[in-house]
Amino acid sequence: MNDSGALLLWLVIRQDDNGNRYRVGRYATRAEAQKVVDSLGDRGHKQLYWVERIGQTATMN
Repeated sequence: MNDSGALLLWLVIRQDDNGNRYRVGRYATRAEAQKVVDSLGDRGHKQLYWVERIGQTATMN
């Protein structure tokens, strides 16, 4: 939950070339998180980014 009381159930995860995973951010909706993934992918980063719901297994996009 953030200061506004919204549940932030969607994560953006980044995996680097060494297999290390990092949480980039938390978002209220999947669409919001996907926008961030798309934006990062458009920049030509070599890392892998995906959206994951808190409490569920990873689904790579």
